[in-house]
Amino acid sequence: MTDAASPSMAALLAALETISRGRPDRVLRLVGLLPAPGGDEPFELLIFRGFSSSITHPTAFDPDQPALPESARLTAAELLAGPLNPSEERLLAGPLPAEIYLDPGAWEGMGGA
Repeated sequence: MTDAASPSMAALLAALETISRGRPDRVLRLVGLLPAPGGDEPFELLIFRGFSSSITHPTAFDPDQPALPESARLTAAELLAGPLNPSEERLLAGPLPAEIYLDPGAWEGMGGA
């Protein structure tokens, strides 16, 4: 997310959350790295029905605060069938750059699954 044309992390998450409200049959998983004192730490964030939820790191209690800091680096996004069932996870598309999913049509996944 270092490209000047890229949206801020907060704007990117807000846009993805907005799109996800209309797709209760999809979960978007973002993976990347968070800067930490001992070196970068991997993170995983799920976006479902308009909400972001980190499954690797604590987030602010305030839902108006972005779930990731601006310093986070996204490495990939995966589109999954929702609601998520961890024992039978269905990958529909990805890994791809997260910005691809700013296009609501990308939420169809491969083959319109």
